[in-house]
Amino acid sequence: MALIHDALVQLAQLLLMLALAPLLTGYIRKVKAYLLRRQGPPLLQPYRDLLKLLRKEAVLADNASWVFRTAPYLIFATTLIAAALVPTFATGLLFSPAADLIAIVALLGTARFALALAGLDVGTSFGGIGASREMMIASLAEPAMLMIVFTLSLLAGSTQLSSVAVFVQGPTIGLRVSLAMALVALIMVAIAENSRIPVDNPATHLELTMIHEAMILEYSGRHLAVIEVAASLKLLLYFSLIACMFLPWGIASANGDLAAFAIGLVSYVTKLAMGGFLLAVFETATAKMRVFRVSDFLGAALMLGLLATLLLFVSQAA
Repeated sequence: MALIHDALVQLAQLLLMLALAPLLTGYIRKVKAYLLRRQGPPLLQPYRDLLKLLRKEAVLADNASWVFRTAPYLIFATTLIAAALVPTFATGLLFSPAADLIAIVALLGTARFALALAGLDVGTSFGGIGASREMMIASLAEPAMLMIVFTLSLLAGSTQLSSVAVFVQGPTIGLRVSLAMALVALIMVAIAENSRIPVDNPATHLELTMIHEAMILEYSGRHLAVIEVAASLKLLLYFSLIACMFLPWGIASANGDLAAFAIGLVSYVTKLAMGGFLLAVFETATAKMRVFRVSDFLGAALMLGLLATLLLFVSQAA
């Protein structure tokens, strides 16, 4: 019975991630439109866009290989697996032993590699530009992410997300400068990884500035729908990572009752709403930077993660 209970809770978390990912995207767009004194699209517009894309025929370029056709499904699968590993409303779930931060970084790196290959496969200039920029971002974002992982592992003694969440909830955590540095670095990495302002503008289609959109210009129909769902899942994943590792309060344990799960779900949705609102405010008040300054932005995130690791290591050694 315990195994069935854990499997049902894990399945509920997986379905919750799939259901909330487009809603989070629509919520951020709605808040940004409100801040700009516009009506904006409806809150459920991302769901309608996905249904419309699924009904359309997928158009493929003449020189598109099997890489171009299979990349969307690989991107979606790896992103969904990574999202399923992150605890949302409860810790210690069925996939908890595999919910390792390094494994999540590896899964996201696999999805990025597949997307870059798909952008290069057709041979268009825009796809090549987008893929090269994506790899440039990855060369700085992944080391910064690993520095954040090392900081949390030094604190919690483990890279497992449930262990990190339990440790941060404990009374011994206190106020730590290294943890604040890691949080800022993770936010900067999340902005870059999801192609948000100031790194990229997800609402533009200007060929000379876009990064993510340049790699998916040749996609249509169900292929584009799958990629869009994966992009929304990735954004939700980073929100969930921040909530799990730095704001785990209210999250239930695996052996909790229905009331504990309900409290965890309400707290998780509240954190998403607050994070989406703050992201919308930040993007509204910030201008997009030049592409050549993205390396400086991510370099700062890498330095913050490195300083957090060194500061924590020195303080523990003393």
